[in-house]
Amino acid sequence: MSQLISELELLQQLRQKNSQALQKVYQANFGVVKQMILNNNGSEQEAKDVFQEAILVLYEKLQESSFELTCQIRTFLYSVARRQWLKKLSEKRKVAGKVEDFAEFISFDAQELEEMDVQEEKMKAVQLAFTELGEPCTTIIQDYYLYKLSMQEISEKMGYTNAQNAKNQKYKCLQRLKKIFFKNYRVEE
Repeated sequence: MSQLISELELLQQLRQKNSQALQKVYQANFGVVKQMILNNNGSEQEAKDVFQEAILVLYEKLQESSFELTCQIRTFLYSVARRQWLKKLSEKRKVAGKVEDFAEFISFDAQELEEMDVQEEKMKAVQLAFTELGEPCTTIIQDYYLYKLSMQEISEKMGYTNAQNAKNQKYKCLQRLKKIFFKNYRVEE
């Protein structure tokens, strides 16, 4: 399982133009921008273009010594992409007016973004729980859910006497993972 890194570390890696950091940012954030653009009369290609522009803005900002990101990377990229999309919409419609005049066409649901952040926190908690899980549980769960191995294949790989024993062990591992997750992740009410 890949090690979790903080947003500050990720920003530092982006400053250094680290391609793995860029890939992490892309994977974590493109979906929300794509969905916003698709929901507002755009195509997937337009979403890719707009997201690329937002990434470039972030890169340029990170090169400025005075720049300090005061929000999550996701929020910054979404905001930049939203503004870029508004500009493109105004160009598409060939209507004179300011970008602000078209803001009503873009559905910006702050609650949706907040829910995505909660999901992201849950995913981080699952990753952390997974790193605490240890062997053989990590291998069993990865083999079953990630690599789609059958219980028989896992049984043979792990040296269990039969598939039922492997299945029982997987169940115990999942229970342990759940326990670790809920110990680490606190649901705020």
